[in-house]
Amino acid sequence: MQLSERQTISVIRELRSPEQLKELAKEGYAPSLAPKVNSHIHLPPNFSAFDSVGQAVCLASRQGVRVLGVSNYYDFSVYETFSRQAGQAGIFPLFGLEIIAMLDELAAKGTRVNDPDNPGKMYICGKGITRFAKPTPRATELISTIRWNDDRRMAEMIGRLDAVFSSHGLQTSLNNEAVIARVVSRHGCPSQTVTLQERHVAQVFQESLFENIEPQRHAQFLCRLFGETSKVDPDDSIAIQGRIRSHFLKAGRPAFVDETFVNFQQAYELILELGGIPCYPVLADGADPICEYETPIEKLIERLKESSIYMAELIPVRNRPEILSHYVRQMRDAGIAIIAGTEHNTLELLPLEPTCAAGVAVPAEIKQIFVEGAYVVAAHQFLTLNGEQGFVDHSGDLNKAYETSKQRISAFAQLGAAVVQCYYESDKSKFGSDGNHDSQ
Repeated sequence: MQLSERQTISVIRELRSPEQLKELAKEGYAPSLAPKVNSHIHLPPNFSAFDSVGQAVCLASRQGVRVLGVSNYYDFSVYETFSRQAGQAGIFPLFGLEIIAMLDELAAKGTRVNDPDNPGKMYICGKGITRFAKPTPRATELISTIRWNDDRRMAEMIGRLDAVFSSHGLQTSLNNEAVIARVVSRHGCPSQTVTLQERHVAQVFQESLFENIEPQRHAQFLCRLFGETSKVDPDDSIAIQGRIRSHFLKAGRPAFVDETFVNFQQAYELILELGGIPCYPVLADGADPICEYETPIEKLIERLKESSIYMAELIPVRNRPEILSHYVRQMRDAGIAIIAGTEHNTLELLPLEPTCAAGVAVPAEIKQIFVEGAYVVAAHQFLTLNGEQGFVDHSGDLNKAYETSKQRISAFAQLGAAVVQCYYESDKSKFGSDGNHDSQ
């Protein structure tokens, strides 16, 4: 499905000329108050806390989040709707993607990267992508390879999980097509845009359980299914979904199927082919103990720079404020731009402005660094849409127009602030309309 370039990217490209915006940036043209920012959410048909794009945009608007980034897996059809509705709500859109790669050398050593349960498995993001509407042939090839591997694996896991449920007395009749159909029905999206995830599968099997077994028999069935007294409330759908995932879909479990990943070089290449900034998602104390790849912080910084990664992202709700602050300050001082998001890749509707673990506020100094990073992405999007070099070039190297990494970050943040303010002042009629986004 090809997206409408007019409604997704041309509004940002045509705000002003690059020369005009650079001059405005020098004059300090920027939002009078730093906006609330969130660089990373997932939108349906990815597994998401949101039922629709409209719900996400509406909640962001109500909660005062004025810069919002989406980082979906492997299909970007929803970005057209997101861009248009964000524009109508006065929210600056950041476009990204998330990829899973396997680093075989680290896996062989048992080194955990940013997945606490799978050595060698790395989540990596692309930020500020601008070629999602018309991907290059190489990007299309890489995405097709990833999706084919994922589709094959999910189909096999669904078959295995169906056999497990059947052996315990529940004939679900679920297969790959049936699970996709449920996602399509729930979100009103084309089937070809759906990339199934483990959470989708667990949710549909839990729904089948509730549809076919009377509430008073849930506990008895769950006891048979898990081979032990149920550790979850037999009427808690979300808890049961999590238990299905952990008991059947993880490595060594009855419905697990080995994953086939791209390697780091292929993931990195895909990000660049889509025009983005390679960005490393830091887990930090979201794992206990902290993953070996990420500690000590000095080694993490060294590894990122060796891999030509000059941006990092945190999901603060995973982190204690003191650990978050330590990682953010150290990386920013080393010339790595920092952003932050919430993911919203479970059914829990957390606040859209990032907070630390247990709802503790992000320290003001750190919050400002996150705003700075969001401005960097905004500037990158604007420049690359106008055919200029962004924060990184087509090879992943840093823009060389500045003497130091810190100067580069500051300059891009200054330009990005001007881009965002100009966008806020733009005519909302440019974004078109697809109905009322104020849903849910």
